[in-house]
Amino acid sequence: MSETLASSIKTLLKETFEGPGNEGSYYTDSKPNTGVFGTLDGLTAEDASRSINGSTIAAHSDHTRYYLWVIRSMINGIDFEKDWEESWTISTVDEVKWAEIREELHKEYVSLFAEIDTIDLGKWLTNVNATIAHSAYHLGALRQMIKSLEIEK
Repeated sequence: MSETLASSIKTLLKETFEGPGNEGSYYTDSKPNTGVFGTLDGLTAEDASRSINGSTIAAHSDHTRYYLWVIRSMINGIDFEKDWEESWTISTVDEVKWAEIREELHKEYVSLFAEIDTIDLGKWLTNVNATIAHSAYHLGALRQMIKSLEIEK
């Protein structure tokens, strides 16, 4: 059962971040590149810095990265102070900072994805499921923000 559960979690994490596989989608668009990474690909720092309803794509992206880091830190027993407000402070980014945010988001995702096979899912299942739900929420927000960018251009 644990193997099946880990596989299911990884499938949903992968769809959220990498997009659906060839076998179809469970909850995102079934088109290629509709996960977080494909959604962010091709966006400039200027796009990521544009304020849309009081937030930016850069802030949503970094907040998602921070959430993954928090969950991984908890799983790994790292003592830290959560600062959710700090994870929302990014507004304007240059191309270097924008690339760094995307790279760090990818790194946190890959690390969590790899840990799914090694952690006690009985103990961490709610946290891991919350990560999927939280990240999928922000994927939806990012996709809506991008629609707004397309209207403005």
